[in-house]
Amino acid sequence: MFAPGFPGHGRRALLATATALAGIMLAANATPPLAGPAVAQPPAPLGRWSAEDGRALIDEIAASAGEGLDPADYQAGALAAELERSGGGGGADFDRMADAAALKLAHDYLLGAVEDKAAYDWHIARGDDDPTRLAAGLRQAVAAGTVRRWLRSLLPGDARYAALRTAYAETPEGNFILRGRLRANLERWRWMPRELGPDHIYVNVPSYTLQLVERGRTVAEHVVVVGAKATPTPAIGYAAQSVVLNPWWTPPKSIKVSGKGFVRDGATWRQPPGPRNALGRVKIDLPNPHAIYLHDTPVKVYFEKPSRAYSHGCIRVQDAERLAAELVKLDGGSDAAVTQGLKTYRTQTLKLREARPVWLVYFTVDVRADGQLQVLDDPYNRDTRLIAQLEKPVRLAMR
Repeated sequence: MFAPGFPGHGRRALLATATALAGIMLAANATPPLAGPAVAQPPAPLGRWSAEDGRALIDEIAASAGEGLDPADYQAGALAAELERSGGGGGADFDRMADAAALKLAHDYLLGAVEDKAAYDWHIARGDDDPTRLAAGLRQAVAAGTVRRWLRSLLPGDARYAALRTAYAETPEGNFILRGRLRANLERWRWMPRELGPDHIYVNVPSYTLQLVERGRTVAEHVVVVGAKATPTPAIGYAAQSVVLNPWWTPPKSIKVSGKGFVRDGATWRQPPGPRNALGRVKIDLPNPHAIYLHDTPVKVYFEKPSRAYSHGCIRVQDAERLAAELVKLDGGSDAAVTQGLKTYRTQTLKLREARPVWLVYFTVDVRADGQLQVLDDPYNRDTRLIAQLEKPVRLAMR
């Protein structure tokens, strides 16, 4: 769940994959030859897709507009025309067309329409991105006559996604700015794993806040400082494994140090614990290839600013000592261990018994705890480009 993100393959590759999968699925459903003497067989059915399932797919394609997607990307008109041409009986051509459209829609519901998520500094990997699993799911849904229900099940079930969808439906079409931002954030939610875990830490970068979630409920909230525009905080999901009291700090290569107040460790300068240590008194470690973690800071002034994008990428946490104590206590330990450990400047690592997922995400429209919609900053100016990408038409090869 917490592995680094995977590279996208582009929409052309996706469309080719969808078409190829449609052919594979047809082959998988072909009746194998019988051994022994020839046996009279009833006439082959016109196609796997019933007219009812075909119409259900067409209806769901129309409904995808409510998810911020473009129904034109899934060729509902061509499907309806082919169904009518066949006299409502479907057939092999309709099967191929329906397979391609349904697989594309299933992909976009489950994983989002945008393939190159890394272009938006989004590196949250998914364990359910195997196209063969989608093909198998579609095959089962067609056989059971539950195509539309199966497609709907692929969408995010999070209440925040539902709230954004409702807001999108209620926002007048003439309000292009808000509808565009809602559409971008619906897409980002489709990039998210379907389960965040009942116990986790959730940081939405544009909100400049951290939520500590226990058993699905926010039990604490902290103001944070996030990466500056030049050094943005990436969207990642990794597990917090330990709380480090009085940490050492190794500056990233982007920060030049003079050597004063630092200790040389081979070719690297390190800053020992102390009142001026850049990480403050606490570091919450979540090992990852991006070298991002949560930490305290000796410079508190930035917590008072309304827009708080000033760090080199890591998350600076206001009242980090309290967060550390909360984490240790929720992990079954004693917060006294944190209090005691902070009486000196000796480095101490408190390993968590249960690793806690930490989600660093980017939603410029969010939902507050009271259910109210909250339009936020776009500190890294990503919405305009994402909206433009969602508006590009897609040509789906269906034959």
